[in-house]
Amino acid sequence: MRSLLFVPADSAKKLDKAMTSGADALIVDLEDSIAYDGKAAARDSAAAFLKEVAAAPARPYMLVRVNGLQTGLTDADLDAIVPAKPDAIMLPKAEGGASIIHADAKLAACEALAGLPEGNIKILAIATETAAALFRAGTYGGASARLIGLTWGAEDLSADLGAETNRDAEGRFLDPYRLARALCLAGAAAAGVPALDTVTPDFRNAALLRREAQEARRDGFVGKMAIHPAQVPIINEVFTPSPEEIARARAVVAAFDANPGKGALAVGGVMHDRPHLARAQRLLAHAGETSDSTKAVIPGRREAASPESSKPPAVITGFRLLGPSGLDPE
Repeated sequence: MRSLLFVPADSAKKLDKAMTSGADALIVDLEDSIAYDGKAAARDSAAAFLKEVAAAPARPYMLVRVNGLQTGLTDADLDAIVPAKPDAIMLPKAEGGASIIHADAKLAACEALAGLPEGNIKILAIATETAAALFRAGTYGGASARLIGLTWGAEDLSADLGAETNRDAEGRFLDPYRLARALCLAGAAAAGVPALDTVTPDFRNAALLRREAQEARRDGFVGKMAIHPAQVPIINEVFTPSPEEIARARAVVAAFDANPGKGALAVGGVMHDRPHLARAQRLLAHAGETSDSTKAVIPGRREAASPESSKPPAVITGFRLLGPSGLDPE
């Protein structure tokens, strides 16, 4: 999943527009973008939307961001949306593996009541929205087979820390949030699931979005969340391997396939060792070119249950803010 677009559950107009945005996934939001008094109506709207688009051809992957476990609203959210069969929920303010185990149990009960197979609905967790969460970022491994990825957020975290801002004058994240980003990336790798980058709230700043997406891909994130449809094309472009990158990766894989006993080889006049091979295979997997040898060298790679789509397959081994900031841009 390259691009994940946040959409408020209570806006039929924005939900319809999101379906044509080109996003790989939609996150129907019941949390920050919905006022407390509007939660019940938003649940009904989310469920109706999910049922309406369930059979749509090549539809995006469908997630619902529920309210956090700490709010006391999660059960009502799940009661409303589980029968509508979302592909996954997004769990905000997750605090390590214990939160995932808790959410797994709630989902299992709701699936049983709705007559769905246990484990049908997956979980994507926002892993850095509280100070406590930072200390538990390494505890997601083995918590639940439902876990399909980790992402991070800076807005709620800055509020929890009592900070005045989370970015400097040039728009770059300050140290506490760079730490949160790194912990999300490391926590996802340790758990064997993909890491997805947070949103760029300044949705009119295309240059900042592109820079953050490029830096995220460079560092190991496989996709990025968005708060506005205009951000989707840039995110998809950045996280889609170019033909030249694919050709180079194929050459590296082919060279090692032809010399299985070698630990290092020259390809295109440059020495490549086993870590280079793993990177090449990972890139090909992200581009949808998988093979037994590719899967074997990607730690933690799992197959994701997702609808048929004409888009490049996602390596979710299971992944906008209308989002952590609760923004609702037009």
